[in-house]
Amino acid sequence: MEGFGVYAVLGADNPPQRLLCPGGSCRTSVAVPPRARQVVLFSAGPWGARICVSAELYDVDRVPVAIGKLTPYNKCLCWEQWEEEAWTDCLTLTVTLLGGNLVTADSTDPQFTLATMEYTPESTPLQSVRAPPAAQEVHAKRKRGRAAGHEDEDEKAATKRGTEENVCPNGGSEKTTPVRKVRGQGKAGQRLFAGGDARTKEAANGATQMTGIVERTQTPTATRPRGRQPKTPTQNTVLVNPSGRWGHVLCPIEAETAILIGGQGARMQFCKDPMWKLCTEDMSWVAAETLAQGPTPEGRIGHTAIYDPDTQRIYVFGGSKNKKWFNDVHILDTRSWKWTMVEAQGKVPPLAYHSCSLFRGELFVLGGVFPRPHPEPDGCSDSLYIFDPHLSIWYQPIVTGDKPSPRSGHSACVMQENKIYVFGGWDTPVCYNDMYMLDLGLMEFSAVQTVGEGPSPRSWHGSAALSDTKFLVHGGYNGNDALNDTFIFDTDTNSWTEVTHPNLCVRRAGHSVVAVETAERRRRVSSGEGGAPGGASRSLLVFGGGDNEGNFFSDLMAVAVEELLGGIKI
Repeated sequence: MEGFGVYAVLGADNPPQRLLCPGGSCRTSVAVPPRARQVVLFSAGPWGARICVSAELYDVDRVPVAIGKLTPYNKCLCWEQWEEEAWTDCLTLTVTLLGGNLVTADSTDPQFTLATMEYTPESTPLQSVRAPPAAQEVHAKRKRGRAAGHEDEDEKAATKRGTEENVCPNGGSEKTTPVRKVRGQGKAGQRLFAGGDARTKEAANGATQMTGIVERTQTPTATRPRGRQPKTPTQNTVLVNPSGRWGHVLCPIEAETAILIGGQGARMQFCKDPMWKLCTEDMSWVAAETLAQGPTPEGRIGHTAIYDPDTQRIYVFGGSKNKKWFNDVHILDTRSWKWTMVEAQGKVPPLAYHSCSLFRGELFVLGGVFPRPHPEPDGCSDSLYIFDPHLSIWYQPIVTGDKPSPRSGHSACVMQENKIYVFGGWDTPVCYNDMYMLDLGLMEFSAVQTVGEGPSPRSWHGSAALSDTKFLVHGGYNGNDALNDTFIFDTDTNSWTEVTHPNLCVRRAGHSVVAVETAERRRRVSSGEGGAPGGASRSLLVFGGGDNEGNFFSDLMAVAVEELLGGIKI
């Protein structure tokens, strides 16, 4: 394929240089000049049979600073020093061409070095279409996670920033401060949510300091020599399941299908496998990083993704990443598998850990954390914003009644087709377990007086509607610990019922809980058998989350909805 090439611009003052070309090596590395503060990688010419170009920025110790891919649909990557906190003056850019006319690299030539291949083949089981490039901005801009071994830089950055995502409210009186570590020290587990007073002023940069950031503790038996820091491994083989994560979204779409988007895993690294397709018929996963065309959303946590069955579109809104906060709207058309970014009119603040509900084709966004400039601390919202996809406009409705106090990390379920039930959440340092209902016909909030022993105060829990009148709350974080209890709320009687099940016994927060229809249910309905005994009609799926003890889950648990609605205690 004459004319194809991969080029790099290493710093604003340097011209492009060609790294890959037809007939040349499929792998090459180049040193980034010490004064360069930007790296731009792009392709030119026809791709032909080529699959993608894997690109990796490494520091002097071969710890990845950023990782990305060029594909036929996303032909440009850009990294900038002020957005990659582990950026050093001794970086190496390694690129690997996958597919097409590959030529073995000459290992004796110092110009070439072996790069780890990280990609998803086109021919993956259950993958009927080509599937989503890794998370990028609208202009095909890519910035991947920070170096996995730079614990000291991570904690220094966390101390400076007041918009750290891995923060949770704390109701306890004991203050916990992250342990400062020097490079080369080993560590035991890391806590996703640490105890302590949640918000104090940080004078150094005018931001707020959250003491509930990820905590790293030392272990004498796990020390490592300098230059051998533990790091997040690249994918030498094709993953069959998503990596462990929290702060993601699992969004059910058409029958037997759900889409996993975003998330963050160990060492505060944003997932390098940010998008997966789940087949609920056999509970199998398909890596979807190269599925859709168009600009994919940049990696994030605390966002929402909701599916509109009428338009067959997924709407992704908000979230945060490191020092960034988002108020963008991305749309994935599941018919054409194409991403678009909406240039919406009206104003909506950048929000994370908000709730998003779909009603009559519009998105109802409530609460969430939003950034404030110095000297004000970041705060929680009590506002309701509505996005109209048909007009691409944001607006705030007139709402009456007793509305919820500002909060984030809460849940919201649409019940009886015209009511949104809002439960829990937090606004530092308070965790909530109150319930509010928004009547969508009257646009009126009211506090719900509940009956029975309900869930304790919590945030970052999972919630899903089980029927027209019942929804479930599972897990979450209470300011000190991750939780594993499960409750069902009945909107007819305003009563709580606690249920137990062996598949719902793991403590977790920041996970996804969704209810999906099973293949057995569809078979019975289509054959006229209805809900006859012998097969579960719906299943509750629980995926991911963290336990505040350094574990990030990648398990997928399934529970028959009938068992839960029957109040079975096993």
